[in-house]
Amino acid sequence: MSTSTRHEERLDRESCYRAVKSRDRRFDGVFYTAVRTTGIYCRPSCPARTPAFQNVTFHPSAAAAQAAGYRACKRCLPDATPGSPDWDVAATAAGRAMRLIADGVVDREGVEGLARHVGYTPRHLTRILGAELGAGPLALARARRAQTARVLIETTELGYADIAFAAGFSSVRQFNDTIREVYASTPTDLRGRRGGRVTTGTVTMRLAVRTPYAGRALLAFLALRAIPGVEVAGDGWYARTLALPHGTGTVRLEIPDVAEPGETAFVTAAFALEDLRDTAAAVERVRRLLDADCDPVAVAEAFAGDPVIGPLVRRHPGLRVPGHVDGNEIAVRAVLGQQVSVAGARTVAARLTAAHGRPVAPPPDSMPEGLTHAFPDVATLAGLAPEELPMPRARGRALVALCAALADGDLALDRGPDRDDVRRALLAIPGIGPWTADYIALRALGHPDVFLPTDIGIRDALRGLGQDPARAAALAEGWAPWRSYAQVHLWQTLAPTTATGKEN
Repeated sequence: MSTSTRHEERLDRESCYRAVKSRDRRFDGVFYTAVRTTGIYCRPSCPARTPAFQNVTFHPSAAAAQAAGYRACKRCLPDATPGSPDWDVAATAAGRAMRLIADGVVDREGVEGLARHVGYTPRHLTRILGAELGAGPLALARARRAQTARVLIETTELGYADIAFAAGFSSVRQFNDTIREVYASTPTDLRGRRGGRVTTGTVTMRLAVRTPYAGRALLAFLALRAIPGVEVAGDGWYARTLALPHGTGTVRLEIPDVAEPGETAFVTAAFALEDLRDTAAAVERVRRLLDADCDPVAVAEAFAGDPVIGPLVRRHPGLRVPGHVDGNEIAVRAVLGQQVSVAGARTVAARLTAAHGRPVAPPPDSMPEGLTHAFPDVATLAGLAPEELPMPRARGRALVALCAALADGDLALDRGPDRDDVRRALLAIPGIGPWTADYIALRALGHPDVFLPTDIGIRDALRGLGQDPARAAALAEGWAPWRSYAQVHLWQTLAPTTATGKEN
């Protein structure tokens, strides 16, 4: 049995076809529809006439459809969709590998590097991806490069050579051949049809998110915790510095608030990068921050009828779990937040950044003022003596030990390793308790099913809802597999004065 046949059997044809007939946007990015008679593949919500059932096949990834010989639809642009929420929900080896491929690991380290991050041999990982997603790591990376290149072609005036290397291609010839094969167009044709606009020192992209999308709540969460020099926020926007594989950069996000379900909304992201090769990594990390691949309708349905969380979901539809652009950074910030208020943790983080952060180049005029430093890297912090840190000695020792484990590679927070393995490794570090480990899982690993029963914010929220805080863990059992979203909804009841980030 061929790989193509095996992965098609994993998708129920009747269910997929019903989604296509109803043009249900919730399934965009979950599977792709290929039409034998036209040789193209589409997203389920494509507005074109619905093809006959016998003429379609269904594929779990754009790369699988491309590997089967189909070209991307020029009308619905099927590759420009939110990613499958299954990658974060199940967190299988295939899902973890997909996150790393989107981050550009294959382009930087090859298939061997990807397999090392996930913890498998290259051959076994290739078999897993073929069975789960219908394509191997090279084909999946190629599909991601093609999509990044198309967006840059259509939305910027960058030269084609710059676009090729920004998207991760090793040569301009490879870039040209891939664009022709995937889109049945030359780069010049794509740019002419969409009419790219001039950029002034930035690369601006639109990042797709499923709706409803409670963007203002996410923005408020980030703004409350913004570290001076690293992050700034204003009305409807958030900006921060980025530490990327080939250099630093900055990003400014215009975050919408969209209450209408079943549509696709867009976050406008303007990047200023030292090295254009970091474009794909920057985009993927911002998508993690935004929780862009969440299926909010599925989350809301899971809480329907729950007497505690159900009313909160109806009050704030589309609430997201705030992710982060750098797992190492949020791990350090989690330790700083132990047993102190958000304001206190923010103050200590600002002092560390001023003393040990790397200055970034002045951003272009299109970026807001105040972005001066990248957050200190873990190698620098690991070299400090605990008594040098502006915190109690015990917490300083925990911070240095954590940074040493991250710097030495004994611990990785890049969404590659198994989540349970990461938690065990964190808890093995003296001074790292369950609250810290689970907060890191929530924000760095994108874990959808984490709950912090000892968090003071959670206890206050439950008390305000007439619930006994001592029963927090027991209550949360009924909120699986979306306990992280229940966590955020409870925090939201305390907005705008919420003071999460404290351990009881």
